Amino acid sequence: MDTYSLLREIADSWVLLAMFVFFLGVVVWAFRPGSRKVHDDTANIPFRHEDKPAGDRDTSGSSAQRELRQ
Repeated sequence: MDTYSLLREIADSWVLLAMFVFFLGVVVWAFRPGSRKVHDDTANIPFRHEDKPAGDRDTSGSSAQRELRQ
């Protein structure tokens, strides 16, 4: 059996199985019971600042701009 055929058989069976198990793991991780709060918080990011755009906490500018002013 040449190398290509051997690698092809491994890819068709074990790698496919490994990818399927990985897929199931990702789905279980995404729909785990404790992740609902995280997903809800992430989904509401665009609606957090309805009155005004989000700004920096420090309105005096970035640290580089403050250093230039001094």
